Amino acid sequence: MRTTPMTLLDRDVRALRTTAPPPARRARPRLDAGDRDVLMLYVFTRVAVFLTAYCTAWLFPRDPGAHRPEPFAAVVGQWDWNHYLHIARDGYFPDDPAARPAERDDREAFFPGFPLVLRAVHLLVRDWTAAGLLVSLVAGAVAVLALGRIARLELPRAADGRRTVLLLLASPCAVFLAVGYTESLFLALALPAWLAARRHDWRLAALLAAGATTVRVSGLFLLAALAVHFALTAPRRGELRRLPWLALPALPPVLYSWYLYGHTGDVMAWKHAQERGWYRQFHAPWESWGTTWEAAFGHGYSAPYALMWQAELVAMLVGLVTVGLLARARRRPEAVYVALSLWALGTSYWYMSVPRATLLWWPLWTGLAAWTSRGPRRTAAWLCLSVPLSVVLAVAFFSGRWAG
Repeated sequence: MRTTPMTLLDRDVRALRTTAPPPARRARPRLDAGDRDVLMLYVFTRVAVFLTAYCTAWLFPRDPGAHRPEPFAAVVGQWDWNHYLHIARDGYFPDDPAARPAERDDREAFFPGFPLVLRAVHLLVRDWTAAGLLVSLVAGAVAVLALGRIARLELPRAADGRRTVLLLLASPCAVFLAVGYTESLFLALALPAWLAARRHDWRLAALLAAGATTVRVSGLFLLAALAVHFALTAPRRGELRRLPWLALPALPPVLYSWYLYGHTGDVMAWKHAQERGWYRQFHAPWESWGTTWEAAFGHGYSAPYALMWQAELVAMLVGLVTVGLLARARRRPEAVYVALSLWALGTSYWYMSVPRATLLWWPLWTGLAAWTSRGPRRTAAWLCLSVPLSVVLAVAFFSGRWAG
């Protein structure tokens, strides 16, 4: 057979194909299918929350005879948002008295983490309300991703991550994950911290927990859970040298107390501000229960207020059952975390913000996911109970009726 230049070229190409290295394998995406499902669910529920806010603005204007709705910023910027806004914009101790019109607005009660992030985002997003919503939107996405991964780590089915996130996002107080409040930012730090601790990455867990303690005092309850988990797992894994890292999350509250002491002469100024503004003085647990019960059913308060006190009682019962089930299952770190939260909220003059605190109890949502996964009827029953309450409380918040 006659050899031609084309024949030689074909032979060289065939040889090159047989000796060429295989194509490089694609790097595994950071977000797997389960993560993408969680994020899609998160987006859909954010649309639902803001649609509820839009309808509430039209249905419940402050002036019943108004022909225009309330500005959107006023609808979503209710209650504690004003404290965070004032701190981010003016600081804790502004030089201008007009920046702090009330004699004492007790803004020291709020930890600086969220206002600091809000102020940083405001450098790019010049509208304060939009900046607050953006912080919660991004932080909430991180939080639900971490929650989904925790659920997939602890529960047997791959779909349990999506189920756990759905239960959280459809929970009665889920509106606080969408507005300019601290819950989303706290969870965006606390849940990855717990996930890192489960993987025995104590340095990362401590760094994230330090961020959580900057945002809320609840970060100290997370620190206690991390310490218990460390005590139960680190000795047999030879990780005791990692123990000093667990001191890091205690540093932000210490620095904040030191800062307040420099301005007020009171090292516990943040706690005393809570006592003045929100009746956080210590009372025995049975006294707190009795006072809240009287407020809920004693007909001494208007009906909207009484309904909120009833919600506080129900949330406290849910928390107590959760602690009992965690203790029974020997999940001691999670039991400590929820129990400390209940102790802090259940030893004041009366219960306040217990329903909101349920958002931070990730063992509650993984436990409910495990329970509802046993049959479709359980899922349907829970969602038929939770979703209407979620809508009602969202409307109550957006219309300014959250606290009556």
